[in-house]
Amino acid sequence: MKNKPNLKPLPFWNAYGAGVLLGTTLFFAFFLTGRGLGGSGAMDRITAFFYELFSPVTAYSYNYYDRYFTKDIFVLNDYSLYQLLGVLAGGYISASFGRRSHLTIEKGPRIAVQNRLILAFAGGAIMALGARLARGCTSGQMLTGGATLAVGSWVMFAFFFGGAYLIAWTVRKQWI
Repeated sequence: MKNKPNLKPLPFWNAYGAGVLLGTTLFFAFFLTGRGLGGSGAMDRITAFFYELFSPVTAYSYNYYDRYFTKDIFVLNDYSLYQLLGVLAGGYISASFGRRSHLTIEKGPRIAVQNRLILAFAGGAIMALGARLARGCTSGQMLTGGATLAVGSWVMFAFFFGGAYLIAWTVRKQWI
C-alpha cells in the first residue's frame, strides 16, 4: 500500500478578505431573497417536518409551527434549508481545499475526549436554547440583525460575547 504524502494544512484566509466576502454574500442574500442569513429557521422547519411526519395531530396543534404548514408550500421548501445545505457543503469544500477535512476532536491536554464531547454538547444545547429565546441564532442575529442596525441584535451581541468571555475564563484550564 502506498503512503500518502503528509500535506500540511494551508493557512487560513485573511480575516478582512473573508469579512468582505461574507458581507457581499449577505448583501446578495438580501437582494435575491429579501431576507438575510441565519441557521435556526432551517432547524425549525426540519423539526416541524419530523413532527408532521410522525404525529401530524401533534404538529398541527402547536401554534408555533402554524406558519410552516400551508396547503400550497411543502414545509421544507424554504430558502433557509438550501442555505443550511450550502453552509454544510461549502464548509466541507473549503476544508478540503485547505487540507483540513479530517475527523478530529480538538481538545486541550488536561481533558479527556469524553469530557470534551460532554462540554461541547452542553455548550451546543445552551446555544440552541439561546437561539430560541433570542428568536435567532448568533449568525442571524449578528449578520442580519447587525446589518439592519436592529437594537436587539446589538444587545444580544454584547451579552453573547460578554458571556462567552466569562465562560471561557471559567473553563480555561480545560484548554491550557
